[in-house]
Amino acid sequence: MSNPALSTPDAQLDLRGTPCPINFVRTKLRLEQMSPGSLLEVWLDAGEPIEQVPHSLLMEGYKIEEIEDRSGFFAILVRRPVDRA
Repeated sequence: MSNPALSTPDAQLDLRGTPCPINFVRTKLRLEQMSPGSLLEVWLDAGEPIEQVPHSLLMEGYKIEEIEDRSGFFAILVRRPVDRA
């Protein structure tokens, strides 16, 4: 479901200008601090960050709910799974 009205992020992380893999590590650490089921909006640069970070998060078991091109950077919505320890 990609309705912005139903997908208000619980937190936001601006990682523009942050290189790989640091941006993935910071995203994962932030998600681990959040409550299960929470939604995090992450801002990433074009190129390697938007190609690598969503893929790496999926491999770790997180759900990417939306990727939006915001002219100059990308915003992704990542949900922390409820069943994650």
